[in-house]
Amino acid sequence: MQEPVVQGMSYEQVYQGMKERNVKDSTDKLTKAHVTIAGAGGLGSNIAIALTRIGVGHLTLIDFDSIELSNLNRQQFKLSQVGMPKVVALKQNLQEFNPFIEIKTKQVEVTHDNVKELFADADIITEAFDNPAAKAMLLDAASEFYPDKPIVMGTGMAGIHSSNTITTKHPRPNLYIAGDGTSKGAEGLMAPRVMIAAGHEANMVTRLILGEKEI
Repeated sequence: MQEPVVQGMSYEQVYQGMKERNVKDSTDKLTKAHVTIAGAGGLGSNIAIALTRIGVGHLTLIDFDSIELSNLNRQQFKLSQVGMPKVVALKQNLQEFNPFIEIKTKQVEVTHDNVKELFADADIITEAFDNPAAKAMLLDAASEFYPDKPIVMGTGMAGIHSSNTITTKHPRPNLYIAGDGTSKGAEGLMAPRVMIAAGHEANMVTRLILGEKEI
């Protein structure tokens, strides 16, 4: 049986080539990790792409929403995907970036009652909502059901304020919060600052996977 090929190259050649520039000795830990991302919009889609590109082996994407035109100024979707469920479209895009990872999708709204089930398999819980009440709910429920699991959150990335106001904080054990902590979505949300905050979250997730627990 002929070995399958990707772009005219063997699977092994593609896999190894994609890992070539990763940090030394990171591949095995990244491959084994399971990260669950709650929200597949501005934060979540950018976080998912970053983690997919470096080879985090298992991702679960959770979002109940579908893609709208207004999402396209900051969320990693295509015009052709408008109307599709976000988790379906995002999985489709991620598989083009890296076919070697497992991606599960759950098109459901996260509530206090389903947090225990939804995040049971996660090594790291990643919050990527745009609703402050939903953020608070997930933090409370995750702290209740999974106090030993790290949770990485985002808050404050609106407007066109300085990039330097977006930081990562570590207010208590197992809780990491990225953003400026003050700007509100009413100012408008655009790709640059959202992507910066998402980058902070993705980098903290990566550090946690590789055993770095401090900011």
